[in-house]
This record gives sequence, C-alpha cells and structure tokens, in this order.
Amino acid sequence: MKFKVKDMDIATGGPSIAILNEKDAQLLDLHSGDRVVVHDGGKEITCILDISESDKAVPVGKIGLFEEVLKKMNVKGGHDVRLRLTGKPESVKHIRDKLYGKRLGYDELFHIIDDITNDRLTDIEKTYFVAAGFTKGFSAEEIVHLTKAMVNTGKKLKFKGITLDKHCVGGVPGNRTTMIVIPIIAAAGFTIPKTSSRAITSPAGTADTMECLANVELSEKKIKEVVRRTGACIVHGGSMQLAPADDKIIDVENPISIDAEGQLLASVMAKKYSVSASHVLIDVPMGKSTKANTPAKAMRLRKMFQLVGRRLGMDVKVIVTDGSHPIGRGIGPLLEAEDVMAVLRNDSLAPDDLRKKAVMMAGILLEMTGKYRDGVKSAREILESGKAHQKMKEIIQAQGRSKHTALGQHRYALTSTVAGVVREIDNDIIAKVARIAGAPKDKGAGLYLHKTIHERVHQGDILYTIYAENAFKLGLAKNMIKKGNGYLIW
Repeated sequence: MKFKVKDMDIATGGPSIAILNEKDAQLLDLHSGDRVVVHDGGKEITCILDISESDKAVPVGKIGLFEEVLKKMNVKGGHDVRLRLTGKPESVKHIRDKLYGKRLGYDELFHIIDDITNDRLTDIEKTYFVAAGFTKGFSAEEIVHLTKAMVNTGKKLKFKGITLDKHCVGGVPGNRTTMIVIPIIAAAGFTIPKTSSRAITSPAGTADTMECLANVELSEKKIKEVVRRTGACIVHGGSMQLAPADDKIIDVENPISIDAEGQLLASVMAKKYSVSASHVLIDVPMGKSTKANTPAKAMRLRKMFQLVGRRLGMDVKVIVTDGSHPIGRGIGPLLEAEDVMAVLRNDSLAPDDLRKKAVMMAGILLEMTGKYRDGVKSAREILESGKAHQKMKEIIQAQGRSKHTALGQHRYALTSTVAGVVREIDNDIIAKVARIAGAPKDKGAGLYLHKTIHERVHQGDILYTIYAENAFKLGLAKNMIKKGNGYLIW
C-alpha cells in the first residue's frame, strides 16, 4: 500500500519510528509495536510502528516518519513510499531465551548487539535484555562473546607496537588519574590512546574534565593523527562508534541504577579491545558507594577482568584501591582539570593523594611493558622532570585547545561547626551536591575541598566551597547540605 510521507519533525535519538493513522492501521491489521518495512523502490528501512488516533497528527493516507528514518532513506515530506509487514528480529527470541536462563553463544549475542546498535529493538526489548543479564547473569564465555560482539558491531582503531590503556570502574569523585597517567606513559615513548566516557551519575567524567582543556570530540582520522604526533590522546569515546551498543545499554540501565557484572566487564573490555590495547590496567576502587563495595566483590571483579583479558589475548592487571573518600581537592570538570594540571606542573599545592595514585598506576603500566624494573620510580622521575607536563601540552595542542572556562561566580563556603579530625567523607553526598550545583554540564560548577580525609579541623574552618554558574543552582546545593554535608568530624 502506498503512503505519502509526513515529516514529524521529531528525532527519537534511537529507534526508527513510523506512525500510521489508526484507520489505515486497522485496514492493514497492524498494531502498535509491529515492525514494518518502509521502502520507495530503492532504499528501505525497518521501523517500529506507532498508531495515531488523531487525523491532525497523521491523516489517513499518510505515514509519519521521524528524523532518523527520513535521513537514512533520504526522503522528505510528500514523498511516496510503500509499506510491508515484517516479523520481529530474531534477537527477540534470544532475549526471551536469556530470560529463561539459557546461555547464549556468540551468534545469538551478536544478533542482539547488532540490533541494539542499529536501533532495531524497542526500549522495552532492550530493557528485557538488560534485566535478563542482571537477574540470570552471564558466564565467562558469554562475557567474552558479548565483548567481541560489541567490538565487531562498531569501529576499531589499530596502532603499531605495544598499546597501553587504563580504566577505572568508578564511584570516586575527583579520581582523575587518567589525565596524569596518559602523559607520563606517552612521555616514556609508549602509545596510549585513551577513549573516555562522559559522566552519567558523577560530577565529571574524564571526557568532561579534559574538555575544559582540549577538544574531545574527534574523528577517527584526527585521533590517529593526534596519536601519531604525540603517542596519546584523551578523547570522548562516544563520538567514535567504538562498541556503540554499550552506550545504548547504559541508557537503559541508568534510570534504575543497575549495573550487571557481565555487562560492566564487557563494556570495559570492549572499549579496550576496540583500540587494540595489548596491556591494560584496571582500577577497582572499593568503598561503600562504589560498584565493589565489599572485598569479596572487588576480588571477583579482579578475577573476572583478568579471565576475560586472557581470553581476548590482552595482558590485564587489576588493582583494588581505596574508594572510601574523594581523591584530590576539586570535584567538577574545571576544578578537577585544575588539580590535574597542578600535579603535572609539580605545584607544591597540588593534591598529594592524586599525584601518588597516578604515579603508582603509571609505574605499574611501565612495568607491564617489560622494559622497566622500578616503574614507580621512573614514572615519578618523568613527572618531576616536567616531561609529562610538556607531553600534556602537546596533546592539548594536537587535539585543539578549548576556549577558556571560568569557575562559577556564585559561591558558598561551608564552615565546620565542630573541631576534630575528618574521619569520613561521603562520596555520594559530595557527588550529589556538585551535580545539583550544575556539574558536569556547567563546567565551572562543583566543589573545592579545603579539608580532606584525616586532616585536622578547627571550628569555623571552611570544609568546602560550592561553585555554581547561577544563583538558583547554588541555592539548591545549599538546601541539599542542610540534610547532611557529607563530613564526619570528631
């Protein structure tokens, strides 16, 4: 049956959607959620059908198409197209099998990931896949298959020689070791292309922080050029189509804050595998607000990362670190970028905990290459010599320097009502206050910690300063800390 296209002037940001008037749908015995193939004799695309009860929205004889479909088919409003019914993707059967506890092979998982990548599944179908992985779990074999499927449905980057990489599982505000480790390793002469994520529930991701200094949205060609010139890059992986299904799965997990172990492992390892990393260091922070909130969980993650790494032919080392409190002083993109640059400049006021952890991690990576016996000593020497700072300046220049970002002009200093020693800092509260203040979207928003763990506090001392880019968000943050400021002092 022939229909005239109506441009709905709406983008879904995901699935390909087509809309029919309910009278046309009844005539063709079509229902909401059915798959239909829209074609014009040349190009064709499978869409998920929605039904309009309003003649105004989509009149009889017309088909409403969303922006994604119009772009893929290269058609405009008024264009004639035809419609035919098609069945649900084969991957829906595999998702149902997983819900019943069946272990899936590579082909089955590839079908699911390929359909997620190409937006052939509805949000409900993707949610069932995430739920199945969360409730039934993935075997080690399935995680390897899932990782390979994620990589094989996206782009891959290949670099010559030893290629190093690192990753932190997350959950610790201010933990910006990546931006110190990468220039140290590159200054030592190794290749370390870092594709990083943006924040989902934290005040800043590595990509958000690096964006205060340099452009992070680079093309594949540009990334290769930057790595060829400097040995490294620190870019946003989401713009590169590296394991693209991962971000779409995370979008499903995020609203209900679930993170299946198998999905976490596949997500991390797929990103490393897609840049051809041969040596990978994984940081698993352990603390009550992290994914590894018990020693048993941390040890299991360590074991599984190493097992999957071996199956993929990568040398993977996992370290379990203290994730019980923030690292550094700055919380929020610009404040964290300033911490990083202070460490690289060897500034006497730079946060010592951030410097020590970054040097330790860089040292382990250097030793993993087999070319260093005391990696920590060598990493410290590279940092203190100024070579790492110079390398970071080269990376920033190669990626393209960002425009100047200013700290939020609306500020509030929280003072202590008691004297004593800082015994505990609640990561969740600190992260939430920074986000309410505007981070990471507002680059100049966040917190600066004047007092950190184990430091002595006098009554009236400033614990932290909140920065916001407008008075409204500062007010929200101030209201938030009335219930609890995140500090335990005695």
